Amino acid sequence: MDLAGRSTPPVHAPAGMAVARPVPGALARGRRGWRARWAALGGTTVTSVVVFLAVWEAIVNLLHVPRYIVPAPSAVARQFVLHFPLIWKYTLVTGGETLIGYVIAVTIGVPLAMLVAFSKFLERTLYPSAVTLEMVPKIAFAPLFVTWFGFGFLPKMIVVFMVCFFPILLNGSVAFRSLSPELIHFSRSTGAGLWTMFWRIRVPAALPQMFVGLKGAATNATVGAVISEWIGGDAGLGYYLQIATGDLRTDLSFGIIAMLAALGLALFYLVTIAERRLVPWHVSQRIVAERL
Repeated sequence: MDLAGRSTPPVHAPAGMAVARPVPGALARGRRGWRARWAALGGTTVTSVVVFLAVWEAIVNLLHVPRYIVPAPSAVARQFVLHFPLIWKYTLVTGGETLIGYVIAVTIGVPLAMLVAFSKFLERTLYPSAVTLEMVPKIAFAPLFVTWFGFGFLPKMIVVFMVCFFPILLNGSVAFRSLSPELIHFSRSTGAGLWTMFWRIRVPAALPQMFVGLKGAATNATVGAVISEWIGGDAGLGYYLQIATGDLRTDLSFGIIAMLAALGLALFYLVTIAERRLVPWHVSQRIVAERL
């Protein structure tokens, strides 16, 4: 009997049994969820950076742009690897100035912001002075600090401190005054004392606005370090960048700038991680968590 020519009869589902079929809405929601998770994890950012570098490399090679004007990313990466020991040595110098100046600014700025928020005297005296000094470019103070303290570590750390201190003070004073009167009256009606109101209500309410100042100061911390190293430095990434640009080593200059960007991003994301730990209840953190 020839079985090869026999066709397989179709298989039908028993009567009353529903056949599982893909639901278009569920598939669309699954695709949107995957895209949202990909974007939340930085996939879109990484892809855009890769595309940007590829286009940059292609344009430089096709147009034969001189290396001393705009180098290709491959040339930048090559110089970065060749000079990495010296770049890393100067990164430790600039990173130390940045981190210490930032920590001192937070240590002094946050308590002082709280005092300004609760003291009418300080609000009328210290706060206007802080606003005035914030408007002055910090590069104007760098030569004075070099004259007073020399070319060592101290003047650079002071410039970083000044760059970071005033945003923390100004945002912090606003943060501690941002509690609504209704919430104050409600907490008092429940029998909460001043100390309980401060730690359980006023401090948590001030943290979101406080982190605005902390993140703003973190993004500018490396700027202060580089400015001070340009004016009166004998070490650091700013000092090395000045030497590279003076020698028309644009590819090496781009490599140093990339390390400066990585240093600033590292400090910024450390502050962001602290924000997620301390204010997970805030709406901005809930949106990030939902996207993940």
